[in-house]
Amino acid sequence: MLDQIEAFIVYMRDIKKMSLNTELSYKRDLTKLMNYLKNEKGIQSWDKVTDKDLEDYIGYLTDGNFAAASVSRFVACAKSFWRYLINNKICSDDITLKLKAPKVEKKAPEILSEKDVDLLLSQPKGDSPKAIRDRAMLELMYATGIRVSELINLKNEDVELGLGVITIGSGKKSRTIPFNSKAKKALMDYVANSRKVLLTGESDYLFVNCNGGLMTRQGFWKIIKAYSDKAGIAADITPHTLRHSFAAHLVDNGADLRSVQEMLGHSDISTTQVYVNMKNKHLRDVYDKAHPRS
Repeated sequence: MLDQIEAFIVYMRDIKKMSLNTELSYKRDLTKLMNYLKNEKGIQSWDKVTDKDLEDYIGYLTDGNFAAASVSRFVACAKSFWRYLINNKICSDDITLKLKAPKVEKKAPEILSEKDVDLLLSQPKGDSPKAIRDRAMLELMYATGIRVSELINLKNEDVELGLGVITIGSGKKSRTIPFNSKAKKALMDYVANSRKVLLTGESDYLFVNCNGGLMTRQGFWKIIKAYSDKAGIAADITPHTLRHSFAAHLVDNGADLRSVQEMLGHSDISTTQVYVNMKNKHLRDVYDKAHPRS
């Protein structure tokens, strides 16, 4: 059974271009399912699994207090896996047809006030190569709203300092995002005075870690965590918090939704709509507190 999991993961990675995070999650989900089937059901091959077995497993996850989002991800994973098994003649029936993912309650994204953003971005102090780099990364992320994966994978060629824009992706899915003068100044300082000090060899990537290698998601998360603690900001800040704050502040200050959608790289404008809903809720709260007849 493990061989089929490994082959499926290779197929999803090489053919379907699945992201590394999804790859790790799917492999973990399927390995847990396999162990459950072997230990609880005595099943040793995928063609012996029934729809009842999968329903029992979902019940097992639910009883184990797994989050609805985790169960939903498993359902999506199982459906993809069984299509793969059928296409490769390992199974004949799609037993996932009746599987339904639980509803996932969408939480409002964590948004920093503009004051807290200014406080966070002011934390990298001094002229050390690390401080200069951290300042550039934080300024650029808030200036453009890019994802942390996009930030750490930026290459030198993706940045036009003269024009004040970055390009994310390639082909039809690429998007060009402008950045402000503060981000431009921080980037110019990094390129001129920090990157060449940190870099130990050659690299096409714009941002490097203190050992001269590629910055990781975990590495940048630790940077944000350290500066938010230093700033005394109570909110639980993650790299995505700056992305949410970028979008919310643009909407608050009158940016049209289509432009924000384009800059964020959302394929569906309904995803971007959440920031308008948040603004409307904020206005209602202000009104209810201030209006004498509320």
